[in-house]
Amino acid sequence: MNILVINGSPAGKDSITLQTVLYIQKFFPSVTFSFLHAGRKIRQMKQDFTECEKALKEADLLLFCYPVYTFLVPAQLHRFIELIKEHALDLSGKYATQISTSKHFYDSTAHQFIRDNCEDLRLKYLQGLSADMEDLLQEKGRKEALSFFRFVLWNMEHHFAEPAFYPIKNGCLPSAVMADVPAQSQTKKPGKIVVVTDTDREKKSSLNSMIARFEAVMDREVSVVNLAEFPFAGGCMGCFHCASDGTCIYKDGFDRYLRENIQSAEAIVYAFAIKDHSMGYRFKLYDDRQFCNGHRTVTMGKPVGYMISGNLDSEPNLRTLIEARAQVGGNYLAGIATDQTDPDGGINQMAQTLSYAIENQYLPPKNFYGVGGLKIFRDLIYQMQGLMREDHRFYKKHGFYDFPQKHRGKIAAMYLVGAMMSSKSLKKKIGGRMTEGMLMPYRSVLKKADGNLKKRS
Repeated sequence: MNILVINGSPAGKDSITLQTVLYIQKFFPSVTFSFLHAGRKIRQMKQDFTECEKALKEADLLLFCYPVYTFLVPAQLHRFIELIKEHALDLSGKYATQISTSKHFYDSTAHQFIRDNCEDLRLKYLQGLSADMEDLLQEKGRKEALSFFRFVLWNMEHHFAEPAFYPIKNGCLPSAVMADVPAQSQTKKPGKIVVVTDTDREKKSSLNSMIARFEAVMDREVSVVNLAEFPFAGGCMGCFHCASDGTCIYKDGFDRYLRENIQSAEAIVYAFAIKDHSMGYRFKLYDDRQFCNGHRTVTMGKPVGYMISGNLDSEPNLRTLIEARAQVGGNYLAGIATDQTDPDGGINQMAQTLSYAIENQYLPPKNFYGVGGLKIFRDLIYQMQGLMREDHRFYKKHGFYDFPQKHRGKIAAMYLVGAMMSSKSLKKKIGGRMTEGMLMPYRSVLKKADGNLKKRS
């Protein structure tokens, strides 16, 4: 059996994720493993895909191996998948699975991205292994890795595979016809809104029509930043050079460009056409390189919006990713405008909502995506504060180190309540007053609000 390991880590042979594959390889000597270091050699592969094409055709199983970068796979692996599709390789009938390492921060969206693209390529997909970065150092993690691979081989032996996630896969629906772009508003309020895109502004397209409409109806100045024009020196290397002082190892000036031209705006709107179940390679490159900010939510409090060309309704994983990005970043998601709805595409409403959010500094509380994601980073940064110094300073400054499990007063109070609840006689005596006691602080808030309202009137 021939297994092709597609190593998506920019660290190449030094990838932590790859070590799990190398460990597995030792226990299955009858299986042939070959390796494509796509994350490290993507530039050469873009120039000559011949060796990759040969390896892909000879493989029985494609094993995608990568660290999770900003909700998805690294940009280099994203580009490799694009190259497979661009070369129109027929891989139908082959098996595919994946191994990732992370701190379990949205590894689910990364795995779904790989699965979606495997289905596009008509591969037989088998559920992957999502490991913690340190799992291989533990006996439990090593057993899980071997157990995972045995199960993969068992599935292949029995010709089993995961059922198709999308029953119907006919690509995107035809775009709605956009209405004529209105005239630009003459009076603009102070402040700047940045539209980040990767589209060719010279070409006639639905996305360009959406951007033009947004520029016309937005009541603030709009600046368009085109990622296609920035001379990226390469994708994020995951080297942690930026961990101590916030500067990137690349000298292409992206960290400064990002902070001065994008993050300085009052609001950010992302505009893209759906490609390969995501925003496309160029946007992924942009996302990964934003790690020059580390885990610091530097645009916290600023509203964001999206203008998307394509059938977003058939991309639930992408929609989850969009909401999660806003939640973790501490940004209010003011709207998602698409060209699949009415001729306006929801752009007018999004523009007005962005303006309202800016003027009123509107930022609702986080949901599960935001709270859960931040707690993962909180614990990670606290443990690695000696390395991630900039992150540590940022988390201390903004009070992210809340560690509610250390609130000794609350713990003691809960022990008291637990003792009361376990006493039958006391419980009977208290009766419904337990609920009243729980409601007391909330009723105090309502009472205080009444008092403040009376003073105003």
